[in-house]
Amino acid sequence: MASSARRLAAIMFTDMVGYSRLAQADEGAALALLDRHNRLLRPVFAKFRGREVKTVGDAFLVEFESALDAVNCALELQATLREHNLSVAEGERILVRVGIHVGDVVRTDGDVLGDAVNIASRIEPLAEPGGICLTQQVVDQVVNKVAAPLQRLPPTALKNIRLPVTVYRIALAGAVAVASPGGGSGPDTRHLAVLPLANISPDPQDAYFADGLTEELISVLSQVRDLSVIARTSVIQYKEAPKPVAQVGADLGVDTVLEGSVRKAGNRIRIALQLIDVATQGHIWTGTYNRELDDVFAVQEDVAQRTAEALRLEFARQGPASRDRRPTANLEAYDLYLRGLVAGSIPAVKEIQEALRCFEQATVLDPSFAEAYAAWADLYVRAAGDTLPMADVMPKARPLAARALELDPGSSDAHAALANIAFQFDQDWGYAEAEFRRAIALNGSNVMAHRFLALMLIALDRLDEARDETRQVLRLNPSGDARATLGLIDMLDGEFEATLELGRHEVATDPTSVGNHVYLGLAYASAGKMDEARREAEFPVEGADDTVAFDHALLNAVVGRPERARAVAAIVERGEAKSYTSGTHLAMLYANLGEPSRALDLLEEAYRQGDRVLWLWYRGVWFDPIRHDPRFLELLRQYGVPTARVRGPPDPHAPDRTGV
Repeated sequence: MASSARRLAAIMFTDMVGYSRLAQADEGAALALLDRHNRLLRPVFAKFRGREVKTVGDAFLVEFESALDAVNCALELQATLREHNLSVAEGERILVRVGIHVGDVVRTDGDVLGDAVNIASRIEPLAEPGGICLTQQVVDQVVNKVAAPLQRLPPTALKNIRLPVTVYRIALAGAVAVASPGGGSGPDTRHLAVLPLANISPDPQDAYFADGLTEELISVLSQVRDLSVIARTSVIQYKEAPKPVAQVGADLGVDTVLEGSVRKAGNRIRIALQLIDVATQGHIWTGTYNRELDDVFAVQEDVAQRTAEALRLEFARQGPASRDRRPTANLEAYDLYLRGLVAGSIPAVKEIQEALRCFEQATVLDPSFAEAYAAWADLYVRAAGDTLPMADVMPKARPLAARALELDPGSSDAHAALANIAFQFDQDWGYAEAEFRRAIALNGSNVMAHRFLALMLIALDRLDEARDETRQVLRLNPSGDARATLGLIDMLDGEFEATLELGRHEVATDPTSVGNHVYLGLAYASAGKMDEARREAEFPVEGADDTVAFDHALLNAVVGRPERARAVAAIVERGEAKSYTSGTHLAMLYANLGEPSRALDLLEEAYRQGDRVLWLWYRGVWFDPIRHDPRFLELLRQYGVPTARVRGPPDPHAPDRTGV
């Protein structure tokens, strides 16, 4: 019978950076490096009375009697590795992340269980390579007892942990710095959510103006140094379902909230705003603006300046463009621009077409309106390959982004749009990366630049970098799809259980969601667990939108139930689909319907016509039937994506399910 005992303990989690990738590239070298890693770390654990509970691959779980012992152990551990790294070649260097938490644990036959273990494992990835992360509970016990400076991170929502956790980084020489989303990584970085401004105008039809102004304030404030601003897609949920400021802070991991209202009547506007500290729920400042509509830009600048001053941040744009430049003097053009921003935030063909019309008309009214050109180009590249054919819209986006940069060289959105064109359409990886990083340097809160840079890094098999970039996306847009992207990265890196854990959590959170069951089913299939994948494929598809219904059909084809996929393919081929389906997506179905030639014909035709989205999907389980076909490999060569490594599921007898 198992014995167990509850006790208070300090728990340390360590993880070696980049080990999974090395193991798949050169197993012998990876095992040698792991042995050296273990021989370096174990004496340090013992020196500080740490009990090694277990190892999981390249990770250690260690228990300590005191928080101070655990922190001193982590400091010496990182010092030992820094000394080691100075004396070896680059390929033999060892970088480790460390997370430490204090809490109740349950000992069971030598193992330890409980939230303390879960939290330590969840904060470890927040550390920089070569760095250490601590929870508030640890800091409370070691403050003034360790010499290294501490940097407080914003309140952090951890997976499967009910409440946000306050986390600190220990500032260490030799740690690999990871840029913060807001353009700074120091303790002065603040995290802000701009809640949807309430429309109190006499005409309810003016609601777009409040929504558009919210978007504009997010854009302006995101250019303040050391201020990280949450994306509109994560704050829009509070428009119809407002929550207390404390709950917003917990949901989004922010320490400051800006909220207010807008009243528009003719050419007059009245804007009332208040900046609130999440911790105290006290007002940092409040302001009321009664202005003519043509003075709205001055209001935006004043809000940015007062916010920066109230938070003691430097009020300076990230880029060279003068903050005194008014986007447009044409109020009708500005009105159309705001309407376009609101319509373009809805990923549906009707709304996207309306947004494109608004941006076009805005630039006709004011040909020098750089922001409208940039928004127009950005919308094209966001819709390309998903809602609209890439071959149709990318050539249109290119001159629009170029025109925006001609008018405003400091436009982060325009640089991001050019990066996306180079990445998705041209496969010019070097130019694309330079432009993405330029866009982020100009606006560290540009979530789309972070997101598509992460996707490009995934396509190029630079998975550790992609993880870091995706964490930035999650910080800026907690309600987006960054967690699913992290699950994809884990799967491609051979960490199947992490992907499956995410999928199971999403299903448990919303068991009625068809999309959650499809995600979990495809994760099971990728891990070679086909019985479990078939179980998820049985979930009824009724009520799902077109995209999820397509993915449901694809999952059924992958697990050997092709009937639904045949029906979907026939609808697309007859031109009866309600939404756009790329040739690459259609090829996924045919690859699993026993028609490899048709699948390859579609992929080759899509490439010739410029409908190039295979870079994102080529590793998926859906292409396993044609994975090693010479025509498929030649296509990957033309795309310029890596083809050297083959990832497979953990069972050596299972079929290859994870891609090149």
